[in-house]
Amino acid sequence: MAAISKAGCNLGTCHGNATGKGGFKLSLRGQDMDYDFTALSRDVSGRRVNAFSPDDSLILVKGSNKLAHEGGKRLDPKGWEYRVLRDWIAYGMPPARAKDLRVKKLEVTPPEAILDEAQDTVQLTAKVTFSDGSQRDVTAQAVYEPLQNGLVEVSHGGLVKRLEFGEPTVLVRFLDQSVPVRLTFLRASPDFVWARPRRDNYVDGHIFTKLKTLRINPSAVCSDDVFLRRASLDLLGMVPTAEEARTFAADKRPDKRARLVDKLLVRQEFADFWALKWADVLKAEGRTLDDTGLKAFHGWIRDCIAQNRPVDSMVRDMVAARGSTYKEAPSNFYRANRTPAARAVAAAQVFLGTRLQCAECHNHPFDRWTQDDYYNWSAVFSQVDYKIIGDNKRRDKNDKHEFNGEQIVFLNPKLSVDNPRTGEKASPRFLGADMPKLAGGQDSLQAASVWLTGPENPLFAKSQVNRIWYHLMGRGLVDPVDDFRLTNPASHPALLDDLAQDFVKSGFDLRHLIRTIMLSRTYQLDSKPSSTNAADEINYSHNLPRRLSAEQLFDSLHLALGVRPSLDKQGTRAGQLAGPKGGRGSPDPMSPEAFLVQFGRPKRELSCECERASDTNLGQIFQFISGPIVGRLLSDKDNRLASLDKNNDSAAVVRDLYWALLTRAPSRDESTVMESLLSSAQDRRAALEDIAWSLINAKEFVLRR
Repeated sequence: MAAISKAGCNLGTCHGNATGKGGFKLSLRGQDMDYDFTALSRDVSGRRVNAFSPDDSLILVKGSNKLAHEGGKRLDPKGWEYRVLRDWIAYGMPPARAKDLRVKKLEVTPPEAILDEAQDTVQLTAKVTFSDGSQRDVTAQAVYEPLQNGLVEVSHGGLVKRLEFGEPTVLVRFLDQSVPVRLTFLRASPDFVWARPRRDNYVDGHIFTKLKTLRINPSAVCSDDVFLRRASLDLLGMVPTAEEARTFAADKRPDKRARLVDKLLVRQEFADFWALKWADVLKAEGRTLDDTGLKAFHGWIRDCIAQNRPVDSMVRDMVAARGSTYKEAPSNFYRANRTPAARAVAAAQVFLGTRLQCAECHNHPFDRWTQDDYYNWSAVFSQVDYKIIGDNKRRDKNDKHEFNGEQIVFLNPKLSVDNPRTGEKASPRFLGADMPKLAGGQDSLQAASVWLTGPENPLFAKSQVNRIWYHLMGRGLVDPVDDFRLTNPASHPALLDDLAQDFVKSGFDLRHLIRTIMLSRTYQLDSKPSSTNAADEINYSHNLPRRLSAEQLFDSLHLALGVRPSLDKQGTRAGQLAGPKGGRGSPDPMSPEAFLVQFGRPKRELSCECERASDTNLGQIFQFISGPIVGRLLSDKDNRLASLDKNNDSAAVVRDLYWALLTRAPSRDESTVMESLLSSAQDRRAALEDIAWSLINAKEFVLRR
């Protein structure tokens, strides 16, 4: 197995592909030894091997390219891989035996390394410990895979050579063991001087220690007006009012930022905005849940946030849920996920930060999960069933995913899941853990809810703090935020561990963790880069500006311009909306729905943050430049501009617009230009609209800095 892996025969680009190559299929990366034994020695009547004349075995002849082989030469007749395979065939292709030694541990040296510019290579060595305690050097037999293309190349024997400066990770594999090695190749910086920034809590300790190692100075701390705007957008989903901005600017207390965070965390808008984040990944939309179920599910999520309910308790309620989707709101988690596989994938992705989709048809190509893991985990949710009360009065008769009416979620013991690999019923099993013996009266969902959120499952706390970090910092410590695996290591693993431990110790207190992150100096860094950190995008040396979300833009525009949105009695802000109603067709281009869709609001059909679009496109640009919705807000006869039009003090008017739209006072030059424009205008109202239009289209407005 080690020889086949070293030759690369079982990679996804070769015979480890889900459909194999040239009629020959191996398990991906050698994850299924029994399957590979059969494929090599028994499949197609054993024609791939010849025990009487081993050198004539097809696997050796084609592998050494003596016979045309699409994959080229993979085996050198003088190499150890060829010799091991030949000897195995000559000995009669014995299968693995229960008494054979098994690899228990793989150790790689160095486990991590920081290398100056003068050192462009590093030799990795690999050692394994067997089940009897003996050890062996397997440096020559291990497989070395760079995880970032173009940064390094690795020789057959584990010599890593730098191609570009950066932070590459090399995955070292031997049989079923894998170890990631983190390397850092630094440019020479003889003039670098560490700025010695103040550390406000343990978050800064981790971030700044790594920045010092990388010879990167963090940016300065952002100004009060930037902090206020950033905190308001992150916690409330909208900009502060002009009055709030002026009050904060006038506050001279040294702890005013901490006071602000505490104040924002208990506002109703915080519960609205952070419920929206949960609703996105829990697929809270009206097509499958119907309007009543959607409102019940969203309302329950919002109440949990408003009451600061522990996150683990909230998740346990969803996983163990059953009953009416109207009366037992958490049961809508299952109404939104209609099959055992959908439930298993959603639970793993949202609650454990693990993507299982690739293990449905074959073993996961980049993670430890096998096809058996996928179906055994699905079997945990296999007995969930539905009773539809009355007729399903769907609006679109051709849409089988639409439901309209109350449903009862219950467990049906007759239901099960088949494992297509074995052709047998899958046995319920947790991910990476055995299913415990159920206590009296306990069912698989209740057991899963306890295991998912329990202390023996560190992935739960880590995935939740990573998601919170992502929403505040714009990038997860593990990124993508729901893709925890060996081949996608965290940028700051020790920080992730400390945040998770803090989260657990606090009782899974969402507000506590948010406050900890926001009061760190790291969160408060400016977006203007320093002389050493302009190229950094992953180490949090400065704030990375990002476009406001659809709801943030919509609510900020209406709040700043003093216009009450028309949301069909669903609330007074987009952040309060329970979710999209679903269905086919495009919304009215003049409707709030059209604006939200245009700026990336997700349909909520996936359990993934990636469904929410954050990119910028021409349609969005035209909407702000000359679009009907923005134009209507500016020209509204009762908006903020209407009251300012009655004020003849041009300086005061300009100041008010800047505080309302950009959360700051205008500079001297800005005041001079804008006041002149306003004073000389023949149509004062038109001039006000022009000024407001220019501020709305400024990067300061559309970007969270």
